[in-house]
Amino acid sequence: MHAFEVLAEPVRRRILELLASGESASGGIVTVIQREFGISQPAVSQHLKVLRENGFATVRAVGTRRLYSVDHAPLQDVDSWLAQFRPAWVSPFDALEALSTEVARGKRARRTAPRPSTAAAASIGEAPSIDEKRNIS
Repeated sequence: MHAFEVLAEPVRRRILELLASGESASGGIVTVIQREFGISQPAVSQHLKVLRENGFATVRAVGTRRLYSVDHAPLQDVDSWLAQFRPAWVSPFDALEALSTEVARGKRARRTAPRPSTAAAASIGEAPSIDEKRNIS
């Protein structure tokens, strides 16, 4: 099975998300997946088997428990394949980030800029702020 076929299944992606935080017992995985997807324990076990057989997860036995963890090698292969497309999306995102930074700086500058006094605002035709109106009354 190709890596993208393995990752195409939402249940398997969710299992990998659960395993991303560290080793997890199969019982805990089954509980979460059953609650979120409403599937049976054997169905969850089948998804774990697909992840194991395709190298995305490893399992080790500790007594009667089975502890699963992510095997990063296939994910690194996917990341390497995706690398060829990164230039197409990194540049626009960098530009967007720069724009949002400039917008944030502008908002910050407007917030911290001193406001003209009531008399100065009146002389240039600006209406006094609510706080200034309270002080006038």
